[in-house]
Amino acid sequence: MRIRHKPWAKPELEACPFYIQEPQAQKGRWTELFSEPDKPLYVELGCGKGGFISQAAPAHPEVNFIAMDIKNEMLVLAKRKLEAAYEEKKMSPMDNVRIAIQNIERLELAWDENDRADRIYINFCNPWSKKKHKKRRLTHTRQLVNYKKFLRGQLWFKTDDDELFEESFEYFAEAGYRIVYQTHDLHAESPYENFVTEHENMFTEEGKKIKFLIAEPIME
Repeated sequence: MRIRHKPWAKPELEACPFYIQEPQAQKGRWTELFSEPDKPLYVELGCGKGGFISQAAPAHPEVNFIAMDIKNEMLVLAKRKLEAAYEEKKMSPMDNVRIAIQNIERLELAWDENDRADRIYINFCNPWSKKKHKKRRLTHTRQLVNYKKFLRGQLWFKTDDDELFEESFEYFAEAGYRIVYQTHDLHAESPYENFVTEHENMFTEEGKKIKFLIAEPIME
């Protein structure tokens, strides 16, 4: 889906105190963005409109969160959802969450082995079903290898797409990850905390089962 350019999105984000405009300048220093840098750091790659991060971050003040997306037009909606969620819970300041504009396919420009993420979330990423585009998947082998440089814990992956889910098992194996949990019907049987997003509800109403797995790097 093509996102229309919104000329007001960038200025609104630049005025936001928890927006990171130049993520590459944070390379090796992401935890320094927070007043309590020793808290666990969870990162959502491709946050879209913020349906997940706006639930997860205020629900877990004991964790620092970073949500990243390539589009200002998406991030500005995530910003607004976060502000509304924290206001509803009467939580201020919003000191455990940051949003950043970043092409996830080029994440190595902003993150390296000097960084630390205790968990990565990938929620309903583009499945890129055409063969020539599959390397653009956020769960593709080349991406997973990059995440291993800074991932110190688990990767939580959620999708409605059957092909993407099944082929991702190959990618995780190739990249040196082990699968510690998997389900083809998240809503029916998972014991793990799940924040249901707008898209997730839509897919469920269409009769699609939500697939979910947890993977972790194999320590060499």
